[in-house]
Amino acid sequence: MEIAVQLIDIILHIDKYLNIIIQDFGAWSYLILFVIVFCETGFVVTPFLPGDSLLFAAGALAAVGSFDVQLVIVTFATAAIVGDNVNYWIGHRVGPKIFHKESVRLFNKKHLERTHEFYEKHGGKTVVLARFVPIIRTFMPFVAGIGRMRYLHFIAYDIFGGIIWPCIFVLSGFFFGNLPFVKKYFFLVVIAIIIISVVPILYGIVRMSSNASKSSSGI
Repeated sequence: MEIAVQLIDIILHIDKYLNIIIQDFGAWSYLILFVIVFCETGFVVTPFLPGDSLLFAAGALAAVGSFDVQLVIVTFATAAIVGDNVNYWIGHRVGPKIFHKESVRLFNKKHLERTHEFYEKHGGKTVVLARFVPIIRTFMPFVAGIGRMRYLHFIAYDIFGGIIWPCIFVLSGFFFGNLPFVKKYFFLVVIAIIIISVVPILYGIVRMSSNASKSSSGI
């Protein structure tokens, strides 16, 4: 419980923690930023690491000279793309081992075939849009690998999403992160970013529930 509280505090006050990292590690801070984003996107067990708020805070610090804004964007984009590729190939390797038995209920071959069909049909936009949704972006490349999404198709959209994601959030922080209100109530901005990012998940859940209820009622 204490770890969870501390993690929430770090996410809500990521700007203060980033300042401490810069003071303690200097130029090595870029490597730390890389590792955080790489882990958030590269391993399904670390979806709790800060993402959007970290990019926004780094952009705000770049505006006051603590970071080089271009180098920050390159660092985040590289970490996101490399992390996604690691996650994709983990899923690609793990998939056959999970689905090799017809008797496995939760992970049977029919589920694998449906996942593959989904990524063949909607994979491109899923890869790009998932980049902007916390937690989902961590699982997306893993599931794409399990679903055997064609790698060239995956990497093309992943590079696009991996570049525009840091550009949008870092530059937003660069231009707006040092406004008096934002600096004073940074934690509220972080909460707003999280809420806006989670809206697509809630919309998807409501839409699926609505479709399911219509199907069950024969509409």
